[in-house]
Amino acid sequence: MGYLDFLSGNVDRLYWGTLTTLAQFVLASGVAIVLAFAAGLMLLAQGKIVRGLATAYVELFRGTSLLVQLFWIFFALPIFGLTLDKFVAGFVAVGLNLGAYGAHLVKGAILAVPRGQWEAAIVINMSPLRRMIRIILPQAIVVMLPAWGNLLIELLKATALVALISVTDLMFEVRQINNQTFQSAQAFGTALIVYYLIARLVVTPAMRFLEHRMAQRMGNS
Repeated sequence: MGYLDFLSGNVDRLYWGTLTTLAQFVLASGVAIVLAFAAGLMLLAQGKIVRGLATAYVELFRGTSLLVQLFWIFFALPIFGLTLDKFVAGFVAVGLNLGAYGAHLVKGAILAVPRGQWEAAIVINMSPLRRMIRIILPQAIVVMLPAWGNLLIELLKATALVALISVTDLMFEVRQINNQTFQSAQAFGTALIVYYLIARLVVTPAMRFLEHRMAQRMGNS
């Protein structure tokens, strides 16, 4: 059987698996971004308790395996009365893990904003919240976007692990097809191509567009 025959015989499963992977990626990215900004700002807080909570989250999820975290959220949490659907458990676990890495990107980018910008905002009597939203964060986002592009590509690749809790994503479908047809090269080669195309044609252009727009906004301001 040729490769085109392989694709035509499995196109539906590959298509729906890819859509599920994209859904996992988008939702996990949302979780990661929200948690990264929250934890990154908490790491800069003056209160020891707030900093301690953020540090505990970051150290826990950076210092342990994503696979273990995924299994814990899906299989162990029900013991404590919290049961998550496998689809939800998948993107929550990936988002929690990558959000911990993103927290230090946010913290570092905020600290990279020139001190003069902070002082100028204080001089014109801006409140701390307004100062952060209007002056500091826009400049920090410009600094952190290139690193976030790399992190989101890592997040995309990490979503492949959700197949291990039977989320019917691309990797799950590819493994099932391989088990049924024994065409490993075609099956996993297709997965490799699809993940690459998503990263190259979706994630990378989107991040470059955001970098360009943010740079334009900062230039115009």
